[in-house]
Amino acid sequence: MATIAKLSRSEIGTASPKIFSRLRSTIEAAFYRNNVIEVTSLEQAYNLAKNTPGTVVTDLPVVNAKELGLPEDAKVLLFNDGFITGRQARLRRLVDDTNRDKYAGQVREILFSACRKTFYHAVAYIGLDKEFTVKAHLLIPVGYENTMYSWLLNFQNAYDAEATKLYENSRLIEEGDIFIYSDPDCYPAEYPNGLALFDDSYNCACILGMRYFGEHKKGTLTLGWSLAQRQGYTACHGGQKRFNLEGGKQKVISVFGLSGSGKSTITLSDHNGKMNTTVLHDDAFIINNTTGSSISLEPSYFDKTQDYPLTKDQSQYFLTIQNCGATRDADGKIVPVTEDILNGNGRTVKSKFAAMNREYAFEKSTDAIFWIMKDASLPPVLKINNPALASVMGATLATKRSTAEYVPGEDPNKLVIVPYANPFRLYPLAK
Repeated sequence: MATIAKLSRSEIGTASPKIFSRLRSTIEAAFYRNNVIEVTSLEQAYNLAKNTPGTVVTDLPVVNAKELGLPEDAKVLLFNDGFITGRQARLRRLVDDTNRDKYAGQVREILFSACRKTFYHAVAYIGLDKEFTVKAHLLIPVGYENTMYSWLLNFQNAYDAEATKLYENSRLIEEGDIFIYSDPDCYPAEYPNGLALFDDSYNCACILGMRYFGEHKKGTLTLGWSLAQRQGYTACHGGQKRFNLEGGKQKVISVFGLSGSGKSTITLSDHNGKMNTTVLHDDAFIINNTTGSSISLEPSYFDKTQDYPLTKDQSQYFLTIQNCGATRDADGKIVPVTEDILNGNGRTVKSKFAAMNREYAFEKSTDAIFWIMKDASLPPVLKINNPALASVMGATLATKRSTAEYVPGEDPNKLVIVPYANPFRLYPLAK
């Protein structure tokens, strides 16, 4: 087993401090209530999402559907959220020993109020190598089947036999599974705009009043990254690829930038066919602090649709789409409007087949780091050879927020400092 969530009866209780706390126990217990439906396959999740009121079933076929564990006639599904179409970092609250009891009491009341709702329980794996793979659980109410389906597609769904075999034979990580409770319709009196509550010490979170799928993806990664950091890894919000050069030589680059900054475009580019490259991932990976090797945390890609109009090859790998328009083409088929016309942050979950040359782990360490800056006082391209200065540049990464982040009233041209382009970090910057 990769985690120690399953214990003998004699081991259960306060003697296992890495698993049990007041808040975690409150959240985990909700997964076992009799108003919860267990999801047992990706095909079931697809059919639930397809039949959810409000879903647009496009006429775009899912490419490689059978290999993904979907019905062979599966179609790309579109679902739109409403006013807010970006991540709301301002609503994040962190749990520690000084406030854990307070938040636990609030969450107990929230969960009690949801007793008469029906929820789905979905399971996925975070990390795609035997050296690091952990199990994550999502609890989300009926009506948000599309969010659950996209979550299973984005991560490695636990209903895949090969993925489960990898997990069961992976390195033992002595921490509990990740548990995430989500209720997009819940706006507690204390948090009228919503709440993203994280207790990273105990691998649990509570996401309230947030419909945007990105909150669930990045919320899951937030806990996965924190867990990895405690296990001796550096958490990376960025892309990594390897250039396979003549004579067997290799060069590995890592590209760091905020969501929507262009790191996916750089990472997934085939350079007009002029370079032989292998992709690790375009958004989330970890680096072993001892060996320098890297592990991808997700098989799929969550990218802006604006970057991939239907005339581009990458669009054929769409699985789900969020916050985009739809229309009928000349043949009368329903197709998405991928440009940011409906709002500023149309999104898609793309399948692992979007990068045909793909590996889930790199043994070779990084040769070069790219910081994507948006500071006009810097030259367009700046090369730094001193590692200490390069690290300082990363720690003071100057950028501007994209439409992937919702910050009401903030000037979009305002320069902000986001260390290492990772606004999801829950641990001290020194680490």
